[in-house]
Amino acid sequence: MNPAPEALAPYAAYEQHSRGRRFKEPAPSYRGEYQRDRDRIIHSTGFRRLVYKTQVFVNHEGDLYRTRLTHSLEVAQIARTAARALHLNEALVEAISLAHDLGHTPFGHAGQDALNQCMQDFGGFEHNLQSLRVVDELEAKYADFPGLNLTYETREGILKHCSRKNARELGTLGERFLNRQQAGLEAQLVNIADAIAYNNHDVDDGFRAGLLDLDQLCEQPLFDQHYDEVQRRWPDIEDRQLIYEVIRRMIGHVVNDLIENTSSVLAAKAPATIDDVRAQEKPVVGFSEEVREMHLELKKFLRENLYRHNQVQAMNEQTQLMIEVLFERFMSDPGEMPLSFADRAAGDDADMARVVADYIAGMTDRFAFSEHERLT
Repeated sequence: MNPAPEALAPYAAYEQHSRGRRFKEPAPSYRGEYQRDRDRIIHSTGFRRLVYKTQVFVNHEGDLYRTRLTHSLEVAQIARTAARALHLNEALVEAISLAHDLGHTPFGHAGQDALNQCMQDFGGFEHNLQSLRVVDELEAKYADFPGLNLTYETREGILKHCSRKNARELGTLGERFLNRQQAGLEAQLVNIADAIAYNNHDVDDGFRAGLLDLDQLCEQPLFDQHYDEVQRRWPDIEDRQLIYEVIRRMIGHVVNDLIENTSSVLAAKAPATIDDVRAQEKPVVGFSEEVREMHLELKKFLRENLYRHNQVQAMNEQTQLMIEVLFERFMSDPGEMPLSFADRAAGDDADMARVVADYIAGMTDRFAFSEHERLT
């Protein structure tokens, strides 16, 4: 069941103060509303597909690299730990964590960039909006309503970013972007946990792939301080164990800093309710300045040395071309898509393009490969 009210801080998300669901439903008997959200996400088709959608490396490049599913579970673990320490709503944090990547395309960020380019004349493509679209419209599980009918607070956490243009079309969910308000603390926390997870675990995957080496990594202050500690304690440790020991210390370091710094900010600002949190000028959840700088430096290092590595770029160019071919073929002949999508693609070009984008974004890496092979 959900945490007892006395276990939550006054500024946490309380179910009895929730802004509710788009379609009213009877309350669940043996679980809380945010637990119901989490369970619906876990049972969704989009969640199962995450096992074959990748972070950096395409699915067929290796069995041990992170996928969107393993990443989402890692985000949930980090966020739940911090939520418990900060007396926030752990069930809500878990629901947001598990849903935040449901709108990602196949082939990681390269696939998103390619699909966004294809959609430039039709409103563009953005994975946060697509994740919301998945839970609001595209999942077809229930007879009474479209989507998963999640609570406002879970949907708020899924939608991390949004342009003012798109916000105007989202009703109450878009108001905070128009009024320059913040999300609740649970949503803010998942946003940071997401960054912690991919920063640290991309170090692991990059090293495993042979694209990053220890000399490069030791130039990063966050890595180097923990590397020295591990080397002193275990001078003969094997490299794979060494990397794991360093990374788990890195995660512990930044999570502890996140909890301690956020606790200090909350004590200084003393919000009385979640609405007080939303009224702040900037997010409350965050690192100390020292850790923030190290975290950003590591992010920049990964961008330049892993995400832009020649081997990664070569695969990105190949997969981007595949997305472009799929988009063009489905736009020219919607009948090549399954009937459930082809029937929806009967409107004008903009409506058709959005349906095509829905179909492609829902593909796993290996299904996108097989569709490209079938059509070419």
